[in-house]
Amino acid sequence: MTQVARFSKEQVKAFVKENNLKTMGDVQSALKELFAETLQSMLEAELDTELGYEKHDLKSKATSNSRNGKTKKTVTSEYGEMEIQVPRDRNGE
Repeated sequence: MTQVARFSKEQVKAFVKENNLKTMGDVQSALKELFAETLQSMLEAELDTELGYEKHDLKSKATSNSRNGKTKKTVTSEYGEMEIQVPRDRNGE
C-alpha cells in the first residue's frame, strides 16, 4: 500500500508563505504545479526501475535498453489541464 505524505501545520504555513499564496486561485495554481511535478517524478522513477539504473548512472546499467528523450503530454485532473514531459525508453517499454 502506498504511504501518503503528511505535512505539519508549520510546513503548510511555510509553503503558503514561500509561494506567496493569497487567494484560492493561488492555492489552486500551486496544487496544480505540485501535482504535475509529482506525476512527472513518478514517471521518471518508474523508468529508473524499468531500466534498472538511474539517469547518468551508466556503471549500474545492465540492459541494452536506454532512455530516449521525453514526450509532451497534456494531463487533465481536478486541477485542470497541465503539460508534463513523459520519459521514453528505446524499446518502448
